[in-house]
Amino acid sequence: QVQLVESGGGLVQPGGSLRLSCAASGSISRIGDMGWYRQAPGKQRELAATITRGGSLNYADSVKGRFTISRENAKNTVYLQMNSLKLEDTAVYYCNVWVGFRGYWGQGTQVTVSS
Repeated sequence: QVQLVESGGGLVQPGGSLRLSCAASGSISRIGDMGWYRQAPGKQRELAATITRGGSLNYADSVKGRFTISRENAKNTVYLQMNSLKLEDTAVYYCNVWVGFRGYWGQGTQVTVSS
């Protein structure tokens, strides 16, 4: 079993920054792709950013140039640096991690952008 612990969410003003972290623990042999997804109220969960074990990146168009995903394989941790936050970035952010052929989700962390 794999456990994911997310941290770093909170309330921030438009234009501000936040950094999310997600640490994986448990029965981990080798972590593959890692990513962040988000779900705004009344909307479906959507991709924000992903990173492969080798470091290849993928971003949603809505966050390109503002968000940066990174990972530390030695710590089984993935990060999401969010800059220039907008009102529409308000959502619950979920960490996603693949171990073998199985994907795991974190519990979610709330990010609220409000003036």
